[in-house]
Amino acid sequence: MAEVRNTAVRTALGRLAALDQPGFLETFATSGFVDDWGSIYRGRSEIDGWSSRELIGARGVLTVTAVEESAPSPETDSGQALVVVIGDWRSSFANGPSRFEFLVVDGLIASMKIRAA
Repeated sequence: MAEVRNTAVRTALGRLAALDQPGFLETFATSGFVDDWGSIYRGRSEIDGWSSRELIGARGVLTVTAVEESAPSPETDSGQALVVVIGDWRSSFANGPSRFEFLVVDGLIASMKIRAA
């Protein structure tokens, strides 16, 4: 299994695996959002409702098969990192090869985009 080095994404995936909804939400910036195949959920409250139906509430399991990470640029000191996680998603809501693209800003997830892998 591929390993995620980025702390925020690694923590989010660990909390997903533990079905820890409050802990998962804490890994997002308060203004963060999820883009799930074009459906947008903004802020922790909307992400909570979405996750209750389609992610943690659907007892989702992600088996990570590949990870691509870009480190924050020291030249710009942006505090941003892009992390792409590819894996096999299984839940009571949806199943199949999936691509999760995380934008991490200053240690919190600013966005998570989900598409087919």
